[in-house]
Amino acid sequence: MKDYGVFDILGPIMIGPSSSHTAGAARLAKVAKDVVDEEFHKVIFYLHGSFGKTFEGHGTDKALVAGILGMEPSDENLRNSFEIAKSKNIDFEFIEADLGYQHPNTVKIVFKFEDKEDIYIMGSSIGGGNILITDINGNKVEFSGDYPTMLIKYIDQKGVISRISSILSTNEINIATMKVTRENDIATMVVETDSEINKGIVGEIDKLEEVIYIKGINPIKR
Repeated sequence: MKDYGVFDILGPIMIGPSSSHTAGAARLAKVAKDVVDEEFHKVIFYLHGSFGKTFEGHGTDKALVAGILGMEPSDENLRNSFEIAKSKNIDFEFIEADLGYQHPNTVKIVFKFEDKEDIYIMGSSIGGGNILITDINGNKVEFSGDYPTMLIKYIDQKGVISRISSILSTNEINIATMKVTRENDIATMVVETDSEINKGIVGEIDKLEEVIYIKGINPIKR
């Protein structure tokens, strides 16, 4: 029998109407914003499947904009996200799109910057406010945002995984899951942990000469 959590039964604490189309959408966009963590001036949301057909009726559009502004799904200002974004000079656009073989509630969020190339994050709202991030700028990943998560891009050399694991162990951080994908000589590691990730640990791993990029993301409230 599957183990069910309280949020599976009661649903998330949220501004409605839908856990999948509103709370999940807000969480997706907030995780995406935390991954980018830089100043952007425009965001384009490519909406797939059910998201593309119903986004206005379910408030998915307002939830997504709230997420990229850093709001939690329960934030009462979620319904005012359009006005808040405009007051911060952040432009946004919604485009219905076919993103291929994806969950029906999938969005590709493209962040645009003044002085650098676009960054995109793609993920799905899979029910009950749960989400799954699946793609970051073409790198296939898989994490839920339920656990503290580290995204690490590094030069794929022998011993790097061991050194990263050693740093986490020394800091008494238990690894919940670890997944590594490789493309040519570059690897992308997604590590979910049982304990919150602090800046000190991120900085320690970042000092490894093979590390190109590292980002620590702590869970989004539900």
